[in-house]
Amino acid sequence: MFWFDKQDARCLYTDIRRETIVTDTRPGRSATVISPDEIVDVTNMPFDDDSFYHVVFDPPHTVNMSPTTRTVKKYGTLTGDWKDMLRRGFSECFRVLKPGGTLVFKWSEISVPLKEILELTPHAPLYGHKSGKQSKTHWVAFVKGELC
Repeated sequence: MFWFDKQDARCLYTDIRRETIVTDTRPGRSATVISPDEIVDVTNMPFDDDSFYHVVFDPPHTVNMSPTTRTVKKYGTLTGDWKDMLRRGFSECFRVLKPGGTLVFKWSEISVPLKEILELTPHAPLYGHKSGKQSKTHWVAFVKGELC
């Protein structure tokens, strides 16, 4: 999870779940706490059009992994018609984004190359950055509307 402070008043932290996950029971290890401000399905957000100046879309990055793995417990996995789910997620993110606002999309090429994911939205990214030991995690920035 990448938020510096999930309690920051400028942030509305949403997720589709609220839970505490214990993946390591060794002494000194802490549980992962998923405690969003609101439970929200990214494919059907309860917000008005043009509500936010900035949106971050960080879906699960794996496809059809076992629900018992540590990664899936913490971050989830894509199942079923996951391409349609991501397509609808992108659409909703842009719907709730104000004109001129930014969407930051995070994707790790664990199961699917970024190129295939970007084909799920008609919006062209403005720029991106690779990170991680093997540069498999991509941070991609979009701007809604035309630039001046």
